[in-house]
Amino acid sequence: MALVLFMNYDWNKAKPWLNTRVSDAIGRPFSINGNLSLTWEKPPTRQIGWRNYIPWPHLSGEDIRISNPDWATASPYMTQIKRVHFSVDLLPLLDKKITIPTVELESPDVSLERLSATQNNWSFKTSETPSEWKLALGEVVLDKGTVKIKDAVKHADITANIDTLDDKQIAASKNTYGVGWTLNGSFNKEKVSGSGKAGAVLSLQNQNAAFPLEADVKVGKSVVVQVKGTITKPSDLAAIDMRLHLAGASMAGLYALTGIVLPETPAFSTEGHLTGSPNRSGGNWVYDKFVGKFGSSDLSGSVTYQSQENGSPLIRPRLSGEVVSNLLQFEDLGPLIGADSNASKENRGVAPVQPSDKVLPVEKFKTDRWDSMDADIKFTGKKIIRSKDLPLDNLVTNVHLKDSVVTLTPLNFGAAGGNFSSNIKLDGREQLIKAEMKMSARHLKLKKLFPSFEAMQASLGEINGDASLSATGSSVSSLLGNSNGEVKALINQGSISKLLLEEMGLNIGNIVLTQLSGDKQIEINCLASDFAVTNGIMQTRSFVVDTQESLTDITGQISLVKEQLDLKINPHSKGLRVISLRTPLYVTGSFKNPKISLDKGVLALKAGGAIALAALAPIAALAPLVAVGPGQEHGCAALLAEAGSKPQAPPPGKTRTDRPVKN
Repeated sequence: MALVLFMNYDWNKAKPWLNTRVSDAIGRPFSINGNLSLTWEKPPTRQIGWRNYIPWPHLSGEDIRISNPDWATASPYMTQIKRVHFSVDLLPLLDKKITIPTVELESPDVSLERLSATQNNWSFKTSETPSEWKLALGEVVLDKGTVKIKDAVKHADITANIDTLDDKQIAASKNTYGVGWTLNGSFNKEKVSGSGKAGAVLSLQNQNAAFPLEADVKVGKSVVVQVKGTITKPSDLAAIDMRLHLAGASMAGLYALTGIVLPETPAFSTEGHLTGSPNRSGGNWVYDKFVGKFGSSDLSGSVTYQSQENGSPLIRPRLSGEVVSNLLQFEDLGPLIGADSNASKENRGVAPVQPSDKVLPVEKFKTDRWDSMDADIKFTGKKIIRSKDLPLDNLVTNVHLKDSVVTLTPLNFGAAGGNFSSNIKLDGREQLIKAEMKMSARHLKLKKLFPSFEAMQASLGEINGDASLSATGSSVSSLLGNSNGEVKALINQGSISKLLLEEMGLNIGNIVLTQLSGDKQIEINCLASDFAVTNGIMQTRSFVVDTQESLTDITGQISLVKEQLDLKINPHSKGLRVISLRTPLYVTGSFKNPKISLDKGVLALKAGGAIALAALAPIAALAPLVAVGPGQEHGCAALLAEAGSKPQAPPPGKTRTDRPVKN
C-alpha cells in the first residue's frame, strides 16, 4: 500500500521542499515552476552489490529557473530551462547530499556574467551559514538552447545558439559531436562571429572525461581562429588540448583577443598545438611546434604564456620562447616600424598616416600595450632577402619586454660579406619613448654592398662603422628627428673603381678615355666620414675620400627633422685631366626627391662637356652612409685619430656639448 501511494503521489506538492533544498545547496534561488513528475528506473550506472537493485526516482520538471545574484544586470535568471530530466540517487539523501549523475536539458537559456576576476554568476556561493545539503552534479546532456556571455573583464558580449545535430551529421563526425552552435557579438570592442560543433555530453566531475570541441571564429575584420580538440573538466576548463590555427591582417590584431602584445606584421597565418589551462590571471599556455607565414616569409617555433608561476600570479604575464624564419623577406619587416605602404597599413587596419613626401615612418608605436605583459623571445632569421642582389643572413635577436621597456640585445645580422651588431633600448614608460641605439658594422664588402653596380665589382674595399644615438619620440620619424649622438664610417685597405671616382670628380674627358681603354682600380688612402648629430641634424665634422689620384671633401648637414639634404662636394684632382670640371657639387632637396646641382658661377668659367653632367651627377649618391670602424694608420692618420674614437650618445632628450662641430 505504501509503495502504491508513493508511486502515485503528486510530486508537485514536493516542489517547495525540493526548491528549498537546492536553493540552500547552491546559495541561489532555485525553482521548479511547471509540472514535476516522477517515474522509477534502474540505476543509470552499475552500482556495487545490493545497491544495483534499488530503483532510482527519475524526475521530469518544467520551467526550471536559477536566479542570478543581485548584482547581475544581463538577466534576472542565470538559467531558464523549458524541461529537465534527471535521476536522483536515494541513499546519499540520508547524508543530506543530492547526487544527480545526469541532467538532460531541453531548450536551456543560460546567461553568464562577470564583473571582475573574482565576481561571476557561475560560481555558486553559500550563505554565511553553510547549508547542510550538498549538490553533486555529474553530466549535462545538451539540447538546443541559448548561451549569453557578458564579461566586463574581457569586454565580451556574446550570444551562442545551440542545436542538436541530426543523425547524418553525427555519423559524419564519427559520433564525436552531438550539437552544433553559432555565435555573434563583440569581444574587446571587436565584432565576433563563428560556428562549430561540440560533444552532446558535458562531464562536470570526471577529471579524465574529454569534451570535444571544434570552432571557427572570426574576430574583427580579419582575425580568424580555428580550433579542434578537447577540454577536460569543462566546468573549470582544467586542461585544453587542441590544434590551433590563427590568421589575420597583422599579428598585432591578436591583442584584442588574447591580451598578448605582438608586433605589427603583414597578413599572417599559423597552426600549432595548443595546451594549457586558464586561470583568473589569464592562464598558462604552450603553443608548440607551430608553423606559418607572415607576408612572404615563413615562421616556426614554440612559445609559452604564463600568468602564474608555482601557483602564484605574476606581476605581469610572461611570454617566452623561440621563433625561427628560414626565409625572411626584408619588406615583411616594414610594418614592424610602420615602414610599409599606406595600402599595407589599410590592410592591417591602421590609418594610412604616412605623408606622400616623407620617407621616415610616422606611424606611432603602441606603447600603451607594453605594460600588459613581459616577454623574452629569441628570434632567428636564417636568410633575409632584401632584394635578389643583396641577401642578408643570420639575423639573431633577443627581444625583451619588461616593465614597458623593450630591448633588443643584441640585434645582429650578416650583410655584404660582413656583419651588423647592435643593441637597442626603447623605454615606453612615459608618453614619449626614450630610445638608445649602439650599432657597429664590420667588413662590409663594397662589391657586395652594391652588387648591381657593375663598376664596383672589381673593388676590394670594406666599410666599417659605428653609431651611437639617443632620442625621444613616438615613431621612427620623431625619434630620428630628436636624436643626438655620432655616426661614423671608414673604408680602408681596399681599392675602388677609377670610373666611379672619375664620375664623382666630374672629369668628363677621362671618363670617356676610361670607357674606351678600360677601367682600372685605384688604391684608397682613406674614405672617412664623421657626423655629429644634434637634435636630429647630422653635421659633417669630417667627410673625406682620399686616393692616389684625387681628394674629395664633403661638407654640410642632413636634417632628419625635415628630411632635407644640404651637402657640398668638393673634388680636387691630383693629376692631369683632358677636360676637368672641378667645381663644387651640391646635394640638396628631400630624402624623397634629392637634387644634385653645380656651382653655376664657377662652371661658367670652365669649357666644354657640360652636356653629360645630368647623367653623371646622380652617381655621387653612392657615398657611404654608415658609421666608423677602428682607427688604422694610413694616408689620413690625423683624421682617423679623431674618427677612430668610439662614438658616444648623450642620454635621451639631451644634446652633446663636449665636442665642437666643424662647419
